[in-house]
Formats: sequence, C-alpha cells, structure tokens
Amino acid sequence: MAKRILIINTGGTLSSVAKEHGLSPGITTAEMAEELHIVSGDTLLRTEEFSSLDSANIFPEDWSALAERIAEVRGACDGVVILHGTDTLAYTASMLSFMLQGIRIPVVVTGSQLSITETVADAMENCRCAIHMAASGCGGVFVAFNRKVMLGCRASKVRTVSFDAFDSINYPNVAQISSLGMRIRREALPGRKDIFRARTQYSDNVFLLKLWPGFDPSLLPAIADRGYRAIYIEAFGLGGMPYLGRDMIAQLQELTERGITVLVGTQCRYEGSNLSVYETGRRALEAGVLQAYDMTSEAALTKLMWVLGQTDDPAEIREYFSLNLCGEVTIGEWENKEA
Repeated sequence: MAKRILIINTGGTLSSVAKEHGLSPGITTAEMAEELHIVSGDTLLRTEEFSSLDSANIFPEDWSALAERIAEVRGACDGVVILHGTDTLAYTASMLSFMLQGIRIPVVVTGSQLSITETVADAMENCRCAIHMAASGCGGVFVAFNRKVMLGCRASKVRTVSFDAFDSINYPNVAQISSLGMRIRREALPGRKDIFRARTQYSDNVFLLKLWPGFDPSLLPAIADRGYRAIYIEAFGLGGMPYLGRDMIAQLQELTERGITVLVGTQCRYEGSNLSVYETGRRALEAGVLQAYDMTSEAALTKLMWVLGQTDDPAEIREYFSLNLCGEVTIGEWENKEA
C-alpha cells in the first residue's frame, strides 16, 4: 500500500520568489505540486499551508502550534514533511524533537538554499530525501538536507551558502542517499517510548550568553532581574569561565541560589563540554550549574525552554538534564570519561 505523506509548508527559501525588498516566501504547496510529485515516487501526497514566513520570523509559539498540528494528523498519514527556511530550521527541529518525543511516524524537516523555481536549486533533491524518509516508518523527528538525514536534535546549520548547509553534530547521520539508495542506520534512531503524548508547553524566559574575554559578570544579576528564568552560557573550551579578577562563578552561584537555572556548554561546535576536567569547570558545578555535554546550542536552548514549560521545580529541572530524552545528548559517555 502506498504511504500517505503530509507536506506542511511554513515558508523559507524553498518557496521564495523575488520581491521588491529581496527574496521572500510566496509560493504555495499547490503551486509546487508538480515538482513535489516528480520526486515523491509512489507515495500519496497531501499538502497543507501552515504559514509563509522567512524562518527568522518563526517563533516559539509557532513551534507549539506546529507540534500540536502534527499530533492531530499523525493517525491520518504515515509521515510528515515540513518545508522550512534554513536559518532557524535546526531550532524548529530540536524543539519538535522534545515536544513530539516518542512519535511513531517520521517527521522530517527540510528546506533549500535556492528557491524551487531555480533550475539549479537543491530544493528538489532535499524534498525527495525528506519524502522518502517520511515514508520509511522510522518514528522520530529528522532533518533531511543534501542527501543525508540527521536526527532533528543533532542538526545544525554550519554553512551559509553551500548546498551542504547542515551537519549532524557529535552524532552519526541517521541515513544517507548514495548510488546504493537510502541506507538507514537503525542504531542511530531515537529509542521508542511506550506512549506518545505531545507536550507543547514551553517557556521563552531564557537568555543565551556567549562568553568572551573581558565579560563583566555583574551583568548576570541584571539579566535575572529582567524576569529570565534560565541562562544558557556558551563558555570557553570544555566549559571554562573566569573566577579570578572578574569572578563569574560567584555570580552564577548567586543566580542558582535565587532559583535561576544556569546551563553551561561550549562555544566549540564539536566534541562537547566537560566541566569536571578543569578547576574552573568544577567550581561552576559546585556553584550549582548544569552542563550541556555534547548537545548543539540549538538543542540545549530549546531543551531548556521545553523543560521550563514542564516544571518549576529545580530538582526536576536538574533531573531532566541528567536524561537523554530524544537522542540530544550522550551523558553516559561523558560520565565514563569523568570516572
């Protein structure tokens, strides 16, 4: 029986046309129907318009609405493809991974670096990859781009103009398309959960801080005073932060004592953070911070937003960050290294 695939359009470069102020989304899935059917094989396509937005204009409330819509239609289709702009695609894929944990059908987010109207565009191949992954029967949230499929919570945009715009960070690709066809790595798929329930609550009272030499730690209380419930810090190397001269650790301890969640990761894209190696990191752990290990910045930030939507209890927040919920982190590997 042919697989039923729902294609949800949110906009982005793939559906863009030239307008007075530059490229802007403007093509509907109905207008793309012929191109989509060319690459869909024997699947049965249905299309739906969610929005027509540059992905810079997609916000957390859109993630929640999109997750709710996918949860509603999951019984009426075998897979979902989401057409999305590339700039914030990894954030959307990461948040959907948390909101749709345990979903039984494939949800595949894709986009392109050139509009589908361009004869040399990557749009058709990315759609082909996404549709066939959506027909695979492998439950979870994924990103399809440049003939590879990545776990949604591990994908990150690493190039601005190349067709190979996305990489899977600290995690193998879930699938690859080559002359051998699509080969899926079953061991890289997210683990199944007994019961699926969409959990779309979130908090956007989070702050992202990229540390730099000379940062004034006295700014941290001001961030908390603005009503932010959590701060994600991209620190140096394995998670280093200053504690001499400009004592950032002391300020972080004050924040954690106030009930503010502080999550610390690394500015380095690959290999992750490990706060137990150096004195500066150990002092931060003693001050009560949580660590992001090898999560992408997109996954760390969206997990923080999602967790704060589930609970206010500091102990429960800490427990959530000790768990690998949907393939976003390899905590056990880091614990072995620390031992």
